[in-house]
Amino acid sequence: MSLLEVTGLGKSFGGNRAVDGITFSLDTGELLALIGPNGAGKSTTFNMVNGQLRADSGSIKLDGVELIGRKPRDIWHRGVGRTFQIAETFASLTVVENVQMALLSADSKLYSFFRRAADHKRDEALSLLDQVGMKVQADRPCSVLAYGDVKRVELAIAMANSPKLLLMDEPTAGMAPKERNELIVLTKQLVIDRGMAVLFTEHSMDVVFAYADRMIVLARGRLIAEGKPMEIRDHPKVQEVYFGSGKTFEKLKAQVA
Repeated sequence: MSLLEVTGLGKSFGGNRAVDGITFSLDTGELLALIGPNGAGKSTTFNMVNGQLRADSGSIKLDGVELIGRKPRDIWHRGVGRTFQIAETFASLTVVENVQMALLSADSKLYSFFRRAADHKRDEALSLLDQVGMKVQADRPCSVLAYGDVKRVELAIAMANSPKLLLMDEPTAGMAPKERNELIVLTKQLVIDRGMAVLFTEHSMDVVFAYADRMIVLARGRLIAEGKPMEIRDHPKVQEVYFGSGKTFEKLKAQVA
């Protein structure tokens, strides 16, 4: 049994069928890229797995447990973490305090936002920051960090509940080429070290082809292709609806040749 099993997933908004009966699975230790043109249904799929949207039909199972109908907080506690296209941190808190707040949430403890949690699992928070290369900046306010460093802090926050599955929505958006490659290399190492799985969306195809173990491709809410990067590279339907033709696609083909 796969860690994540999505079967016949569907969601409509009015007369628009945003996700139309998609099925895929994800195993522990995998980086699975979910790609497709704008409006393909990627974000809707993410939000259903995360519990922010309820599916109209189908099934989403994590370790055999149905997630549809569960609240996002319950799904978080069952081992699903998430990062967002625009990094979400508390700018007024220090780096380590941001991670400590996530650890509080994972422990189901309620603290006032006005009450410091300075002594709560600081060592554990520092360990998570060390894993993402941010321990030396632990006591700096998040408000002064470079954007690439904020994304690393967000990744440490997402690790606070020891996720089995991490959802990453456009993880390298807004980052320079060197930063985005470093972030995905780091993510891949965390997958190996922590024995988890990652489902991610990404518009930077150089990142997708270089680091994804497998890829699934959506178009107009339907799954049109899945496989390893080499297989997706040569898939005629993918070329038609997603990549098109010309120098950009030829360059991508060369990268995974």
